[in-house]
Amino acid sequence: MAKAELYSAEYIGSGTFIISKPGRKKKKLRQSRVKSPQRGARK
Repeated sequence: MAKAELYSAEYIGSGTFIISKPGRKKKKLRQSRVKSPQRGARK
């Protein structure tokens, strides 16, 4: 479980990587939506 929370990059070959990173928290997702609402939303 702890491994899923960390950033990691796995080299596959010929310049290809599998990159895994932690997902965004619900709180942060809401903050970004409130701070910068979608363009043209009120038109």
